Amino acid sequence: MKKQARFWQPQKDNIVQCMLCPHTCTLKPENHGICGVRTNQSGKLYSLIYGSCSSISVDPIEKKPLYHFLPGSSAFSIGSVGCSFTCAHCQNYSISTAKPAHYQMQELTSEEAVSLAQENNCQSISFTYNEPTIWHEYSFDTAKQAKKQGLFTSYVTNGYINEDPLREIAPYLDAMNIDVKAFHEDFYHNVCKAQLQPVLQTCMLAKTLGIHIELTYLVIPTMNDSIEEITKFCTWVVEQLGNNIPVHFTRFHPDYKMANLFATPIDTLKNIYEVAKQSEINFPYLGNAPSLEHENTFCPKCNNLLIERSGFSTNIIGLNKNKCKKCGVEMPIVIDQS
Repeated sequence: MKKQARFWQPQKDNIVQCMLCPHTCTLKPENHGICGVRTNQSGKLYSLIYGSCSSISVDPIEKKPLYHFLPGSSAFSIGSVGCSFTCAHCQNYSISTAKPAHYQMQELTSEEAVSLAQENNCQSISFTYNEPTIWHEYSFDTAKQAKKQGLFTSYVTNGYINEDPLREIAPYLDAMNIDVKAFHEDFYHNVCKAQLQPVLQTCMLAKTLGIHIELTYLVIPTMNDSIEEITKFCTWVVEQLGNNIPVHFTRFHPDYKMANLFATPIDTLKNIYEVAKQSEINFPYLGNAPSLEHENTFCPKCNNLLIERSGFSTNIIGLNKNKCKKCGVEMPIVIDQS
């Protein structure tokens, strides 16, 4: 569905500049932004995907992955098409590269999304699958509606959003899993056609705004897996965000334009986990590697097992609300106590 966009500025000769993300695309009439879903029509910027869903599902919140946000709950998960990045390794490329006019989608009002979430006993609505920040008009309206009905909300995002739109949605956005794809600019420039620094700024601003954040770092062999780079990333997390931020180091599987690479070796993941712990990250996790036991949550003070996970199955065994049953220390875990 087409709807006039937010966050843009008119220029001369019916040209517009989109101000939603750091690309700040300047568009002549009938042109599209990098995301493929925002277009200049007669000197006004429009979103072409308002309420248009490519994917609708009920997922475990752990699938996002969000391990410290409503553990064990279900999230009503919706996504559209398009993306502000053009990652060569995208595992959802069938929708991230799709054009709105060429993909069969289901129209869903904000009210319908909230009702379906409630009907399916979901505690939250998650904007996911493709990049939710480019869906701003719809996700903003839907998040507001969700909060009115007592639901939580989350983004699974690449973090490429400008400050003003993030501040606008922040009061209605409870959690973000932000994908930090590497910790050097060359990777972002060559692989994603974007920049790293705006992503880091989003992480810091989201924390300042009181949004629960977790980070995901997809470990790609030969591309972003050096111990030096991982160490720098972990140091940045601790210094800028704190050592209680959950960090998910996930295993790469060859896909899209990187099908020639190999899957991340298990030993690499184990080494990265140790680097994270040595960097004083309290809650590192390893993902996409079900043979490992690095998905459980332990108390950083007394090492009590708090949450046991096997795939997307979650067993909360060591928490009393959000406090460790053994030592009583409060954990940075969002529990619905209503």
